[in-house]
Amino acid sequence: MKRFLLAFLVALFLLDLAQSQTNVPAPPPILLGTAWYPEQWPESRWDADLDLMQKAGIHMVRVGEFAWVRMEPSEGTYDLDWLDHAITAAGKRGIYTVLGTPSAAPPAWLTQKYPETLRTKEDGRKDQHGNRQQFDFANATYRELARKIAEQMAKRFGHNPYVIGWQIDNEYANQSFGDDDRKQFQDWLRDHYKTLDNLNNRWTTQYWSEAYTDWSQIPIQINYGNPGLLLNWMRFVSDTWRSYQKNQLDVIRANSDPRQFITTNMMGWFDGFDHYTVAQDLDLAAWDDYVGQGHLDVVRNGATHDLTRGFKRKNFWVMETQPGSVNWAHINNALDKGEVRAMAWHDIGHGADTVSYWQWRSALNGQEQYHGTLVGPDGTPVPLYDEVAQVGQEFAKAAPVLAGTSPKSQVAILHSYDSRWAINWQKHNGDYDPVSELLSYYGPLRQLAQSVDIVSPTAPLDDYKLVVAPGLNVASEEIAKHLADYVQNGGHLVLGQRSLMKDEDNTLWPQRQPGPLVDLLGGRVEQYYALTEPVPLSGNWGESTSQQWAELLSAKSPETQVLMKYGKSNGWLDGQAAAITRRVGKGAITYIGAWLDPKAMSAAAKWMLQESNVAPPLGWSQPEGVEISLRYGKNSKVVVILVNHSQSPQNVKLLSPMTDVLNGGQKLVVPLEPYGVGVFVQE
Repeated sequence: MKRFLLAFLVALFLLDLAQSQTNVPAPPPILLGTAWYPEQWPESRWDADLDLMQKAGIHMVRVGEFAWVRMEPSEGTYDLDWLDHAITAAGKRGIYTVLGTPSAAPPAWLTQKYPETLRTKEDGRKDQHGNRQQFDFANATYRELARKIAEQMAKRFGHNPYVIGWQIDNEYANQSFGDDDRKQFQDWLRDHYKTLDNLNNRWTTQYWSEAYTDWSQIPIQINYGNPGLLLNWMRFVSDTWRSYQKNQLDVIRANSDPRQFITTNMMGWFDGFDHYTVAQDLDLAAWDDYVGQGHLDVVRNGATHDLTRGFKRKNFWVMETQPGSVNWAHINNALDKGEVRAMAWHDIGHGADTVSYWQWRSALNGQEQYHGTLVGPDGTPVPLYDEVAQVGQEFAKAAPVLAGTSPKSQVAILHSYDSRWAINWQKHNGDYDPVSELLSYYGPLRQLAQSVDIVSPTAPLDDYKLVVAPGLNVASEEIAKHLADYVQNGGHLVLGQRSLMKDEDNTLWPQRQPGPLVDLLGGRVEQYYALTEPVPLSGNWGESTSQQWAELLSAKSPETQVLMKYGKSNGWLDGQAAAITRRVGKGAITYIGAWLDPKAMSAAAKWMLQESNVAPPLGWSQPEGVEISLRYGKNSKVVVILVNHSQSPQNVKLLSPMTDVLNGGQKLVVPLEPYGVGVFVQE
């Protein structure tokens, strides 16, 4: 009888809980969040933390991504009650949860019982327990254990209305180089190339007697080796991270509501795997946005946002960002007063729908004790807390206006991990950095066009008037045709230095650059030169110098126009073409073989936009130091976000009065103090 009564009471409690949870409202469309680690603190402390979060306008916490030992203290023994309490306590305050699966930090019992799950370093030594990411991402035992804990979490929280999404693991990074990893790589190659003759032919393995007569002979090589082998190892790594992620993703999807999204947190320009490969199974892209030493580099950070937005070609999340300072830079300076707020709105302007700070409270011990937080180890706010609370208030005001809006661009920059890897393995000039090359184009284009997408070379291109491909070093025949079709259909394609030098196997195109597009361009690269000193050049974009790199171009077609020529330098380049262009039907193709200095690049960007009929969307130019970002919604709604990243006050004059979202009323002239922000809507 007692047992029956107890079961009845439990059933009533669960029914009451289910009924109460059905009334949970949807989360705000723009979220301020933080990483919270309730497992590190007594449960008696949670209410105080959550009250402070609520007061700051925080509506999202990420929880659990390092808590494996708390969730599974011994193999097969699960304790998720504490996590349930934390999620419920947060939810009652209007704070929603993103659950992190804890596979980035395996517990000691696991690595002790299953030492084969530890990754093998490049030198052959096993990694040790005591940090994180010490696991072998290809190991079947580890994947099974990670899948089991993810399944337990999904069964418990997959229908919890306070849980809005999942983060799988944390910052994928470390590769493994053990015997099993190598065997899996060899099997992957066999599946891809089918025969050794095919592989040997496409990798040109007669060079240095590298030809293989058995699949088991193929090694793992990184940084230096056969270019085809190097590239395929990184593709294998990318596919392995994808399958590692899918191992958990599938079991979460099978046990959760469709409304719960699944993502992982990536790391900007980190190139340890192809993010387009890994992102394709996710619902949204997210990244961890850190400045480190110094202050916000608006161009680089803005490009990183646009890169991340391009992984899924839709709005993204900033899953982690620094609350003032970090603990891992050479000098861990704090961002200026007001800079954290400016950075948050910079994020939103580029298409972020969530900005989440890492972390909430200082851990009393552990490797990240000195990292910036919103609350100190004593549980009281640090000075930055009030600035973040201001962001929370502003997000709440702007959320209804920003709901359903996203950036829209007329200009795209093509970005390729294959190409970045290929250049970095054979730089030819030690100072050559493919990301810096891309940014040299992005900066002036973004300033003038006020929005730029960064997308994969395989992405649809028809909606862009201008497509720029700096350093598209590796391109298959299919990608080349995709680009040619874009030009034939009326687009303007601009190729930057080192473009279309190699095919999909990292093998040189015999046509020279730009490979299959030589005939379309009506010209080619006759020779390339790594530079020890800048080379002068002049032409349509003024007087300039080429830094680090110069390509001698020839114009083979009478329709191909020379835009820039080199001045006197090494004799070979003297008077030769540095940039050429050709109109093809309604479209055009341009090749820039010089690494232009900032002044010439600004002129080149202006020329590109004029030739492509791209103008600032609202017709006004960008004042010095002020970033203009636009997000578009239905029925011609445009939200304008102004951020003054300079140290000087600025005034921005709008073309017509617009509604001031943060302060109310109509504005024509917008005064912006240093790090000032303005949000306006035109409907």
